[in-house]
Amino acid sequence: MKQMRKGDLKLVQELNRSMILNKIRGSGPISRISLAKECSISPSTVASAVQELIKEGYVSELGAGKSSGGRKPILLQFAPDNHFIIAVAITNSSIELAELNLEAHIKRKCLKPVKGETGEEVIQLMTEELDLFMQDCRDLERCAGIAVTVPGVVNVEKGIVYYNSKLRLDHVPLKEIIERRYGLRTWIENDANAAVLAERRFGNCGEYPDLIYIVVGDGVGAGILVNDNVLRGSSGGAGEFGHTSVSRSGIRCECGNVGCLENAVSWSAVYSRIVAGITSGRPTVLSELCRGNFSEIRPSLYKEAIRLGDALSMDINEEVAEHLSAGIVNLLNLFNPGAIIMDGSLAYDNPVLLERIREHVQRRGMRILKDGIPIKPSSFGTDGNLIGGAAVVLSQIFRFSLAES
Repeated sequence: MKQMRKGDLKLVQELNRSMILNKIRGSGPISRISLAKECSISPSTVASAVQELIKEGYVSELGAGKSSGGRKPILLQFAPDNHFIIAVAITNSSIELAELNLEAHIKRKCLKPVKGETGEEVIQLMTEELDLFMQDCRDLERCAGIAVTVPGVVNVEKGIVYYNSKLRLDHVPLKEIIERRYGLRTWIENDANAAVLAERRFGNCGEYPDLIYIVVGDGVGAGILVNDNVLRGSSGGAGEFGHTSVSRSGIRCECGNVGCLENAVSWSAVYSRIVAGITSGRPTVLSELCRGNFSEIRPSLYKEAIRLGDALSMDINEEVAEHLSAGIVNLLNLFNPGAIIMDGSLAYDNPVLLERIREHVQRRGMRILKDGIPIKPSSFGTDGNLIGGAAVVLSQIFRFSLAES
């Protein structure tokens, strides 16, 4: 028999440890002997791994369980609060930071607006905010890692943000910058990819291994899960849904293309239509809600106007629904997902938009692909990117399968 090499043995030990920890997380409280049986691992291997996990604070002993004859077994449970994750969510308009436990529960968070900063200014703003945030973190040795989510094209393996047109990020080695500064393991991920991981692991679509998450706000993007694997593409650019063309006669986009979906449905496009409607003399409740100050019009006011039945806002919302649903039908035909999740400042808490999208999709989609497909709002509200960041770290350090309970 071929002798196992040292590296192979270490890998097997790590995989066994991950399997044991995941079983405790999903099935605990559980005894050592039950772990050995359910994981098909020897009792001595389980005992050794559990000892390490207790020492490191990932697992704790709960007490004695019921005996099936002989001594009562000691039950083990996952200890999610002994370690923490730091998540940083960069968007085109803000930088949000959070401390989360190992079940992706947010313990504290803060938000810093991005006010015109681009390129190196954005990175400097992020590190300054991260410096301040980490001052209030307990023992950094208990930090399992830092996750940074950002819109745009991201090379996950190298931790490089290849491209974000609005923030003017171009080949930024973000992983290297953060790890060198803080000495903590760091992961960089596209925001929509992180969010689709969170929806599958922690959200309301846990039963779907094929899932598409769409964000509509400052920009438009998609995270695509195919058979429980994030679709990334050769350069990390898969899911740039906002830069698919919906009109060859549309305006030129920052990406270089013409008629991009993002320029038809993003907040800047919606805001431009609102201002054009008001200045042309069209009556709207938005004039009262913003008290005559157009700069105060935000997505929240726009969605409030929709709830009030404002004609201008409803018309714009319908245009957004038509453009989005056309793109979504294309996604359905390409990927045949089990469900679609809608998120972002324009889609979340906008039930009228989702209902109109459902109606358009049912009318336009291929019957076998559209029938019965859920189109749902995000499970996490405004915290999707932060919980997505935690999901990225957890999937790496625990090597969990998305299909695990």
